[in-house]
Amino acid sequence: MEALAATWWAWVILGFALGVLEIMVPGFIFLGFAIGAVLTGILVGIGIPAGVPALVLIFAVVSIAAWLVLRRTMGVREGQVKIWDRDINDNP
Repeated sequence: MEALAATWWAWVILGFALGVLEIMVPGFIFLGFAIGAVLTGILVGIGIPAGVPALVLIFAVVSIAAWLVLRRTMGVREGQVKIWDRDINDNP
């Protein structure tokens, strides 16, 4: 487990798998986790000396930060309300 967690490509594959899952289940749920996994993989790839608990902590912090940034930039804006003026079942 220690060797796999410290392998950069495992984190990157996990990130891409979560990205594919985000495409299948839209809503910016898994995209923050995908960004966190890829960035953790990049950090492991450039050689940060960290064990499994530190890598999981890095993954969690980066994922939460990415999710918050995504929510702020792509989420529902304040005052943005969809007003329906026509029902889909109404005949034209």
